[in-house]
Amino acid sequence: MSKLMTSLTLAAAVALSACSTTSPDVVQRGDAQRMSQIMDATVLSSRPVTVDGSQSGVGGVAGGVTGAIAGSSVGGRREGAVVGVIGAVAGAVIGNAIERSATKEDALEIIVQLRNGERRAIIQAKGAEAFNSGDPVVLVTTGGKTRVTRAPAVVPAARATNG
Repeated sequence: MSKLMTSLTLAAAVALSACSTTSPDVVQRGDAQRMSQIMDATVLSSRPVTVDGSQSGVGGVAGGVTGAIAGSSVGGRREGAVVGVIGAVAGAVIGNAIERSATKEDALEIIVQLRNGERRAIIQAKGAEAFNSGDPVVLVTTGGKTRVTRAPAVVPAARATNG
């Protein structure tokens, strides 16, 4: 039984390691210290959406291996082989479903209007910021990926006086 528990733990760890995020609050290592393009915009609308989970195959492989090991320990040699194959198939299906569910993200679809009148729609994972119609925002584009963030408050620079 400990062999089965070890396999299940390994499968869960492998499946969870495949998780990634599109959160606007998480910057990828390759995007650090890179110049980004900034565009000013105004939020027209924002609505919650769900980003479907991914299926890289890691969950299916982990589930298949776990199912095969668990199934092969049932009965004698012949029964173990048959149940092992059935366990591998069932484990792969379940592993794919677990991976897809674990990588699903709550997100926002944010529709903005640029200063030139053009409109854009961006879908990003929910972050710390909420967006309402009329909010001033900036679109930050780095490496082909764009995220929406609140526009910083602009404080007029103090004018120097000649005296």
